Amino acid sequence: MGSGKTRSRSIPLLPLRGLLVYPSMVLHLDVGREKSVKALEQSMVDDHMILLCSQSEVNIEEPTHDDIYRVGTVAKVRQMLKLPNGTIRVLVEGVHRAEIEQYLPNEQYYEVLAKELQETGEGDPELDALMRAVLSQFENYINLSKKVTPETLAAVSDIDQPGRLADVITSHLSLKIKDKQDILETVNVRSRLEKVLDLLNNEREVLELERKISQRVKKQMEKTQKEYYLREQMKAIQKELGEKEGRAGEVEELRNQLEEASLPEKIAAKVEKEIDRLEKMPASSAEGAVIRTYVEWLLALPWNKQTEDDLDIAKAEQILDEEHYGLEKPKERVLEYLAVQKLVKKLKGPILCFVGPPGVGKTSLARSIAKSLGREFVRISLGGVRDEAEIRGHRRTYVGAMPGRVIQGMRTAGTQNPVFLLDEIDKMAMDFRGDPASALLEVLDPEQNATFSDHYIEMPFDLSNVMFVTTANVVHNIPRPLLDRMELLTVPGYTELEKQKIAEQHLLPKQKREHGLEESQLDVKPEAVLTLIREYTRESGVRNMEQQLASICRKAAKEIVANPESAPIAVDVAKLKEYLGPPKFRYGMAEQEDQIGAVTGLAWTEVGGDTLVIEVTVMPGNGKLTLTGKLGDVMKESAQAAFSYTRSRVKELGIASDFHEKNDIHIHIPEGAIPKDGPSAGITMATALISALTNRPVSREVAMTGEITLRGRVLPIGGLKEKSLAAHRAGIRKVLIPKDNERDLRDIPDSVREAMTFVPVSHMDEVLLHALTDPILIAPPPVGSDPVALETTPDAPIPATVESETEDGPPLGTH
Repeated sequence: MGSGKTRSRSIPLLPLRGLLVYPSMVLHLDVGREKSVKALEQSMVDDHMILLCSQSEVNIEEPTHDDIYRVGTVAKVRQMLKLPNGTIRVLVEGVHRAEIEQYLPNEQYYEVLAKELQETGEGDPELDALMRAVLSQFENYINLSKKVTPETLAAVSDIDQPGRLADVITSHLSLKIKDKQDILETVNVRSRLEKVLDLLNNEREVLELERKISQRVKKQMEKTQKEYYLREQMKAIQKELGEKEGRAGEVEELRNQLEEASLPEKIAAKVEKEIDRLEKMPASSAEGAVIRTYVEWLLALPWNKQTEDDLDIAKAEQILDEEHYGLEKPKERVLEYLAVQKLVKKLKGPILCFVGPPGVGKTSLARSIAKSLGREFVRISLGGVRDEAEIRGHRRTYVGAMPGRVIQGMRTAGTQNPVFLLDEIDKMAMDFRGDPASALLEVLDPEQNATFSDHYIEMPFDLSNVMFVTTANVVHNIPRPLLDRMELLTVPGYTELEKQKIAEQHLLPKQKREHGLEESQLDVKPEAVLTLIREYTRESGVRNMEQQLASICRKAAKEIVANPESAPIAVDVAKLKEYLGPPKFRYGMAEQEDQIGAVTGLAWTEVGGDTLVIEVTVMPGNGKLTLTGKLGDVMKESAQAAFSYTRSRVKELGIASDFHEKNDIHIHIPEGAIPKDGPSAGITMATALISALTNRPVSREVAMTGEITLRGRVLPIGGLKEKSLAAHRAGIRKVLIPKDNERDLRDIPDSVREAMTFVPVSHMDEVLLHALTDPILIAPPPVGSDPVALETTPDAPIPATVESETEDGPPLGTH
C-alpha cells in the first residue's frame, strides 16, 4: 500500500460493527460498548478526532487486535447526544484514511498509533475517462436498483475529485464490508476507480438477473391464477350441468368405490390418503395416473372376500373320479384335506406338488380340486420366469410398474381362498434380475405368507387361506429350500390298460364332441386303441394319444362329409394304419434267442420306462475298456465298478486272471442319440461282461435292474413301476430286482404282477444264477468273508419308492 509524506499520531480507536466510514462522509453512529464510549469521551477531551475501523466479524462483542482491520478513517466528532437507553448517538465526519501502526497500552479504551495515508496517482490523464465510465455504470445501477434515488446521481455527478467520487459511489452500493474495506485500503486513485467499475459491473449483472427472475415468477403466478380461475369456472359449469368429469369426477368415483368395498381399517386409511393426494394434484400431473392405478389395485384386491368350502367328501370323490381315471394317491390326499378341513374349520393351506411326466393330468387334476372344493381356480405358468419382480412386483417408482403374478392372480380370483396353481415350477431360471424361486419361498411358507409383501402394493396381503398346488416334471430342478415347503405327490405314468380306459371313457368321447361327431358315427375298436398306444405313442401320459385320436376324428369327419352314407365308421387296426400311416415306434419285444454278452436292462425316462440291451464284446488286445452309447458319468462309473468286480472274482468265475491285459473290452448300449445316465444298469453290465468272458448265453426271458458295488452287492434303484411296465410290454417273463425294492412291488398293477415273475436278489452270485442259461458253479466264499460283511463302507441306498424315482439320476434316459 503506497503513501506520500505522512505523519503518525496517537488517537482513540472506535471499532465499528457492520459499518464503514469513508473520508468526507457525514453520518450518525450509535455507540453503546463501554470501551467505545470512553474512546469518544477521550476524543472530546482532546481534539474531537477519533479513528474509525471496521471489525472483520460483526458478532464479536470484545474484538481483539486481529479482529479489527488495520486501515480505517480518521473522523471529527461533530456532535454527541446521550439517549435514554444509555447509548450515545454521535455525528461524525470522515477526514482522511489512516493505518494502525501499533496498539498502545490502555485498559480503558483502544488507543493506537496511526499514520495518515495520502492518496496517490491524482495526476493521471486517464482519470477523467475512468470517472465518466464509473458515473455511466452508476447511472445504470440506479435505474435497475430501487434502493438509490435519482437525486443521489445528481449529487454524485457534481464531484470532481476522482478519489472522493470512488468513495461516495461505493458508500451507496449494497456491498459486503470486505469489498468496501478493499476500496478503503486502495490509496491509488486510479486503482480505486477501476475496482469500483468492476463492482458496478458485477452489481448490474446481478440486478439484471434478479429482474429476469422476478418477471418470470410474476408471469408464472399470473398463469397459475388464470388456470385456477378457469378451473373454478369449469367446476361451476359442470355442477350446473350435473356432469362429473375431470379429476373431481375421478376422485368422487373412487370415494364411492371405497365406501362400497368394506376394506380392512388400515387398507381403507391408505386408500383414503392416496385419494386425498390425487385430489390435490393438478390435472396435468403424470403422477396422478400412477396414484389412480395404485388405488384401483387396492380397491380390486379381495382383502376379506372368501368363498365357502363345499366339504361334501362323497361329492368331491365323485367329481375327481368322473374327471380322472386312476391317480389314486393324489385323489386320496385331496379327500384327506377335505376331511381335516371339515373337522378343524381353519387349516393352513397345504402346498401340494404334483410331480410326474408330461400329459398325466397334473394341471387338470388341480382344476378338479378347485371344482370339488367349490373354490375359484387360478393358474399361472412359471416356465421360463427369470425375474424376481414377476413374483413380487415392481416398486411404484418405475414406469409401467405392476404387481407380481401372485397378486394379479388373487385379483383375478376375486376371493382370498382360491386354489392357486403354480404350473411348471421346475422350469424357473435365475439371472441378473434376481432369483424368482427364492421369492416364492415367502409365498409358499404357511408361517410367512399371512403377511405376503408385494413391492407394488406395499401392504401385507394374507395368502394363508390359499390352497397352493404346484406341478413339476422332475424334482431335482427345484431348489431344496422350495422343495422343503411342499408335499410331493407323484403322479406316475399310466399302464397300457389305464391308457386304454382313459381313451375309451374320456378322450374319445371328448374328441368326438369337439369334432362334431355323433357317438354312433365313429366306432374305434379296442384292438385299434391298443395298437395306437403301442405303435403310435411312446409316453407316460396321454397327450400324444389324444392328438392321435383327434387326427382319427378329423379323418372320419372328412370321410362322413364327403360321403354321408359311410357312417358309422369302424376303425380297426387296418383302418388305423390307413388313417395314421405306418407305425412310428417299434413295440419293444424280447430277444428272439439267448445270446452271449447281450443282456436286457430296464431304464427309467421322463416319459416312462423302457428296455435297453447292453452288449459286450471281448477282442484280443492290450486291456483297453471302451464305453459307447452317449453314457453319463454315473453310468461310466457303474461300468468301471462292474469291470472291477469281475476282475476280483476271476477265480470263482473261471476266467483267466490276465484277461484284462490280453483283451480289449467294448461295452455298447444302442440308441446312442439318447443320453443315458444313472447307476441302476450296474448288474446288467456286470452280467453282460461275465457272459462274454465265460462264453455263456444269457436267458432272453430275463431282464434286470440294480446298482452294483465292488464286492457284488446289489443296491436298490428307483422307478420300479415304470421299468416293470416296460418289461411287460417287451414280453419279458422274469425280472431281477434288488431285494430292497421288494416293498415297491405293491405299486405295480396286478395285471403286470400276474404276468411276470419278480426275483429279489441281494448279490451278484444270485443274478448270475438266474440270468445265465448255463449257471456258473461259484465256490462258496471263505469263512468270515461274507459279501455283505466285507462291505466296510456300504453304499447309502437310494430311496426306492415310486415317489423317489427321480433320485435315480438325471431325468432323460435314467437307468
